[in-house]
Amino acid sequence: MKRLLLFTFIGLNLFACSSDNEENNTNNPDVVFPVPLQSGNYWTYDVIGNGTNSRDSLYISGDTIIQAKSYKKFKTKDNLSNGFYSTALKNNGVREENQLLLLNGDFSLGQGQTLPIGLDLTLSDFIIFKKNASEGELLSTKSGSFQQTNNNIPMTIEYNLKSKGGVTLNSFNSPNGDSYSEVKTTKIVLNLTVSTVQVINGVPFTITLFPSQDVVTSTQYIAKNIGVVYTKTVTTYTLDSNLAGQLGIPATTNQTQEEFLDTYSVN
Repeated sequence: MKRLLLFTFIGLNLFACSSDNEENNTNNPDVVFPVPLQSGNYWTYDVIGNGTNSRDSLYISGDTIIQAKSYKKFKTKDNLSNGFYSTALKNNGVREENQLLLLNGDFSLGQGQTLPIGLDLTLSDFIIFKKNASEGELLSTKSGSFQQTNNNIPMTIEYNLKSKGGVTLNSFNSPNGDSYSEVKTTKIVLNLTVSTVQVINGVPFTITLFPSQDVVTSTQYIAKNIGVVYTKTVTTYTLDSNLAGQLGIPATTNQTQEEFLDTYSVN
């Protein structure tokens, strides 16, 4: 499993978009959006967020077999990535089955987020897109907990990663000025809760350090026969300033990262 150092300034692209960019919302769950998954396909993205600009090159290198199932292997140029979308797919397998896109591998995050924990997360056929999903439909969940120490404070971290269906758009104007027809969105949300147990006079007390919060929300815009054309990721949290001081982290954060499709070649 890949170590995800969420508390350092490591990038992360997640998906969210303002209503100004959503035009002609059909909300028709019967509309199907083919996503090209042929070997040799590639997409390049301009990544903008938190005062930095970078570029990701994502491509399908070929087929890979995982647990006796065939997947398309995604890679990035020179094994580098900054955006959430490219980082999430990098070195992982994706396959299509029954109108679903399923991700198998180590879930990683891009640059630009500051969170108070580290996170190990391996996904097995996690649904990242459903072609005919209705808005808000729960597609997949991955939950768990683990122990970690920060500033000599033993912590229990509970996480819940979920994907949801989005909206269906007849047309979409990307914030960079590009326009696309027949677009559907999908959303990924990461929720965290952090607590600790302190013993006072021999009696254990559970203290909530980080109340349950959706700390990452990411929305991808997927155009028919093209793939992901835009991704917006928002990372945010708020906690008590005294607790933040004990943990050695900022009391609040609010970060946004965007990925814009530049060039692509699909078959």
